[in-house]
Amino acid sequence: MSGAEHTEPHGYEGSDLEAMVEAAAYHRWIRDEIAPYLGPRVAEIGAGRGTFSRLLLEVPAVRTLLAVEPAAAMHAHLRAALGADPRVRALHGTLADVADEVAGTLDAVLYVNVLEHVRDDAGELARARRALRPGGHLVVFVPALRWLYADFDASVGHHRRYHRAPLAALAGDAGLTVVRARYFDVAGVLPWLVAMRWLRLPLRAASVRLYDRAVVPVMRRVESVVAPPLGKNLLLVARR
Repeated sequence: MSGAEHTEPHGYEGSDLEAMVEAAAYHRWIRDEIAPYLGPRVAEIGAGRGTFSRLLLEVPAVRTLLAVEPAAAMHAHLRAALGADPRVRALHGTLADVADEVAGTLDAVLYVNVLEHVRDDAGELARARRALRPGGHLVVFVPALRWLYADFDASVGHHRRYHRAPLAALAGDAGLTVVRARYFDVAGVLPWLVAMRWLRLPLRAASVRLYDRAVVPVMRRVESVVAPPLGKNLLLVARR
């Protein structure tokens, strides 16, 4: 078992993803932000049930998708969702399992709400750099702000939340050049702080659906004009 793979404490099998299925507008927002940095050969590490994978396959530039998922239950969902698509290879494992095979060949390697699960994040980014072709892009989308770390984070196997400068430094230490590093979803900071950090509430599908429909479209327009000084999440793009 590689130190780079997801950890699954308390039998974690991706139950938080059930609620996040309701975040359709949020996922499209992320996808559209990263689309310019994709290319024909993309690897999505920690593809889960394939919810975000399907959105990636809508990007015209993407010709093949290596969808990597270490959790057995999630991989079964992934194969059921995408296994019939000839563009997709659904791998039960980690990037380390195919490191030699894909070295220097990928146009983009993605970690969308995944790197926080990886104990050795520095080692994982070094593996991602090796997998990229020269000029290829690393895309990382993670929970932000250490002071938002809640019981929920611990319960689903998050080792950490990130701040912008340390994450950029991590990419730099891996030999990558940072192209973008921006906070994402400033409106989500206060609700998360109150509901998850202080009140310790579970993540409910109904709440995710309401936020996705009422808040996300507005914040997407706002943040396209003004980059927020902080946010519930953090997006980083780096180039080999």
